[in-house]
Amino acid sequence: FIFSTHIFILAYLTPKNVDPRRRFANGSSERPDLVEITRTPNVLLQAHSAVLDMQFYRGTQFPSRYQNGAFIACHGSWNRNAGTGYKLVFIPFNDSNRPQGYYEEFLKGFLLDPQGPTTFGRPVGLLEMKDGSLLFSEDGNGRIYRIEYGKSTVSSK
Repeated sequence: FIFSTHIFILAYLTPKNVDPRRRFANGSSERPDLVEITRTPNVLLQAHSAVLDMQFYRGTQFPSRYQNGAFIACHGSWNRNAGTGYKLVFIPFNDSNRPQGYYEEFLKGFLLDPQGPTTFGRPVGLLEMKDGSLLFSEDGNGRIYRIEYGKSTVSSK
């Protein structure tokens, strides 16, 4: 995530990709000073995913590829024609502790019908436990779930 005090900074995805709403008819930018200082996001998530929590994984229960990566709880959209979000995603990081530029769906199935949207639940928070398992809460059913590597049973409280 990138935060800025510049009001137009979000209109420039990259210095070479200027939002057409911020471009003059001749192709020049409305604010060339902001184009020059634009930082490309490390990872892009779909609009309306509604990220509510992020947890960097430091445990050893999951395979090593998950260590130092980030798990994200996407609460999901409620007022969009086709629902999106409603899942946990994982952002892998490289050996230099930098995001690799993409995310992977880690746990999905909460969005039953995107046109409703009809859902089973909406992920909210994440917490890594001392044993390396991962807890996540969801407010559709008021549950907390535990994810343990190598276990196929489902437990919730």
